[in-house]
Amino acid sequence: MPAAAGAQTIPTVDTEDASLGSLDAGRGRLHSVVGVDLRNGDFARGGYDDDAANLDRLPVHVQFGLAWDLHRDTEGTADWWLVGSSSNGFHAASRDERTRPRAWYESNNLVALVGKPMRGLTVGAAYTIKTSPNGVAGTSHEASLTAAFDGDGAIGALHPGAAVTVRPKGDNGVFTQVSIEPEVALRSGDAAPTLSLPVIAGVGWGGFYGAGTGDVAYGSAGVAYSHPFRLGGGHWRLRAEALAVVRDPTLRRIGSLDAETARVVPLATIALTFAY
Repeated sequence: MPAAAGAQTIPTVDTEDASLGSLDAGRGRLHSVVGVDLRNGDFARGGYDDDAANLDRLPVHVQFGLAWDLHRDTEGTADWWLVGSSSNGFHAASRDERTRPRAWYESNNLVALVGKPMRGLTVGAAYTIKTSPNGVAGTSHEASLTAAFDGDGAIGALHPGAAVTVRPKGDNGVFTQVSIEPEVALRSGDAAPTLSLPVIAGVGWGGFYGAGTGDVAYGSAGVAYSHPFRLGGGHWRLRAEALAVVRDPTLRRIGSLDAETARVVPLATIALTFAY
């Protein structure tokens, strides 16, 4: 989607799977991003991530981020950024989560260098440290290369993306992911709401999901509604998403005793994001 009048587009990098996105922001060189989302469950790359797909614990994630314009082209448009982001998950603590703060179960913290080497193509290199403040999970480090394309033509209309991730600390193996998200504007104008169809396929190779898991695959598909708007001098976006996550037998059997074991998991997310 093109940036609204008086705005520019800045990149975002998802702290969970390193996928690239974008937000409208102001014309300055340093941009702040704040977001909050409510989910019916929490799954990381198709795997159970401490919340089953039900309404028992209602995980809430709060994100804080910065994007700094490192370089602008001859037309004054930013084309390289330093991006930082922290995503923190909270939920109603289970009986096994006894370490304080009990409700704060996830903190993913990322730094990335992102650039546009050519029209329509965005690439990035990211490093993410994933921790569990209440001790329900271990600490891992992830290094990722990521890319997205939103240029002209049929391929650009699909908004394809891809990411490759390895872990310098944590389980071994490599994770690869590809995605598309074709969208349609629901009315005319730069800030029009859109309806899109996000589709993701991912494979964890060589024990990425844990020792002895081998090669593991998952996929997801669904529908998303996104509505950008201006309020209080900032750029806001409301996004509602419903997905069906399809998991192979290995993903269904790994995790804690409370882990989700369904082959198809319904996930719904409502997110509100502010960028300045």
